[in-house]
Amino acid sequence: MKSYGVIIIGGGHAGCEAALASSRMGVSTALITLDLEKVALMPCNPAIGGIGKGHIVREIDALGGEMARCIDKTGIQFRVLNSSKGPAVQGFRAQADKHLYKNEMRRMLEAQTNLDLVCDEADELLFDNSTVKGVRTRNGLDLHARSIVITTGTFLNGRIHVGMNSSPAGRVGEEPSTKLSQSFLNQGFELGRLKTGTPPRLLRGSIDFSQCEVQDGDPNPQPFSFSTGKLDRPQVPCHITYTNERTAEVIRNNMHLSPLYSGIIEGVGPRYCPSIEDKVVKFPDRVSHHIFLEPEGLDTDWIYPNGISTSLAEEVQWKLVRTIPGLENAELVAPGYAVEYDFVPPTQLLPTLETKQVNGLFHAGQINGTSGYEEAAGQGLIAGINAALRSLDREPFTLSRMESYIGVMIDDLVTKGTQEPYRMFTSRAENRLLLRQDNADTRLMGKGNELGLVSDETYDLCLAKQGAVKQEIERLNTTKVVPNREGKDLVSKLGVGLKGPTTLAGLLKRPEITYGQLIETFNGASVSLLVGEQVEIQIKYEGFIQRQNQVVAKQSKLENIKIPADFQYEDISGLSCEVVQKLEEIRPTTLGQASRISGITPAAVSIVMLMLQRPTKV
Repeated sequence: MKSYGVIIIGGGHAGCEAALASSRMGVSTALITLDLEKVALMPCNPAIGGIGKGHIVREIDALGGEMARCIDKTGIQFRVLNSSKGPAVQGFRAQADKHLYKNEMRRMLEAQTNLDLVCDEADELLFDNSTVKGVRTRNGLDLHARSIVITTGTFLNGRIHVGMNSSPAGRVGEEPSTKLSQSFLNQGFELGRLKTGTPPRLLRGSIDFSQCEVQDGDPNPQPFSFSTGKLDRPQVPCHITYTNERTAEVIRNNMHLSPLYSGIIEGVGPRYCPSIEDKVVKFPDRVSHHIFLEPEGLDTDWIYPNGISTSLAEEVQWKLVRTIPGLENAELVAPGYAVEYDFVPPTQLLPTLETKQVNGLFHAGQINGTSGYEEAAGQGLIAGINAALRSLDREPFTLSRMESYIGVMIDDLVTKGTQEPYRMFTSRAENRLLLRQDNADTRLMGKGNELGLVSDETYDLCLAKQGAVKQEIERLNTTKVVPNREGKDLVSKLGVGLKGPTTLAGLLKRPEITYGQLIETFNGASVSLLVGEQVEIQIKYEGFIQRQNQVVAKQSKLENIKIPADFQYEDISGLSCEVVQKLEEIRPTTLGQASRISGITPAAVSIVMLMLQRPTKV
């Protein structure tokens, strides 16, 4: 028997971040995984980032996580999505070499001190009343720990479907975890059932790319990690094609072979990444759907057709693929499939991601009902941090929804729960102008440094950048331009007029003027591109940023009012039975969280606030 401070179960994206965070905080940690060759595997889309998701990756990096650095080293195409829109909704996305990515992450795990990698299956959780004490593996090994993080992905009672054929599996060729679900039920947890899926993989040489649109990466690719100086990796193109009426006809004619529509699959699928069957059924008037042909790596011939996730019979998949332009002769090297799995509804968690029922037990990733590598990694980082803090007898760590997208995600999950795989979007954040991906380091790197996950050297660079931004903004606010001949001549080069005195900052507020143009015209001091980006955003959006800061300040008052864990809602007159029931179920930790529970009225929040502010009887 061996004891650890923290044990992580599962080597996916959540498990990797949890294990690295815990061990880097100086806690003895064990990561239990079936196969080291498959840690950080990308069984679905071989890409990192996107709208909202890219924000999470940059926040992981600012807190000292690994995902951003790993994709910078292994990405094969980098793009900024929504580049024509405002900075709040722009998102970094990188196509990954899936084999290089998992190999790089495995290298980081193997090199990490305080971390043991255990190739085994966690069969049973060990408890002492309402406290988790350890894990028993399939091979009969008992491992004890003060904290355990569960990151089992789609493996809890996982079942794969291809047409009418189904079999127990967490992923293709990998056995599911069946006994852990029973451990949860024995401890009084509620379980639910979800579903996700993946498209068939195609052979590169069988595709006629001349019939497809080329989608290149950005000419000057931007890295995810704030510590990556410059990306010098080779960029490869992706391609775009479309489904058509013939595709829809094949699907409609074979719907009886779809486990999704024949009642075999019970789990709820992802709303924002539906299967091609769902698209045909739910959007009958829309015949054409985008298909993104994405390479899975530099040294593989496999192509991922993003947009045709399916669980139809394999012979039907061949037919539907070959109706698509450029894919008329495509060869399938692996069929698409759906996977059903158990999850533990996340309203049974605290904002630290520790379970309410069992002390020391943390959940992260798809077990909480989320979808996506990025959402999993963000949860894994927070769960790993808090598992380590508990082991060290230190205060827990949480992020609010006002300071991070990770905070938005966790608050959504533990407060509202989810009935379908949860996916992050920028629209989920009320204050998204403050939570931009470009300022994640400013918002969170200090916290990462305090936790011991960000080095002093890295944080000093962040502080130096903030100082340079402040200094340049002050210079632009105090440098005046007057409407004399020289001033008018200079301003005319920017394509605008000058009627009265203004400052350089005043000129930069004009939407048609960029910071680069301003500096070139007025011979400004040279600053880095990252500093210039921050200067331009902060000046152009100054009014909007100030208004959102005022809103955040008001909301923070509610977030700062803590609710004791043993607070008795049923003793409060004026609260309806429904309100009491919901408050008892969620057990919010702050008045702000209580205000976001579905069905909790402002009047109910006011009543609870008054009761919290009443003097305690002696």
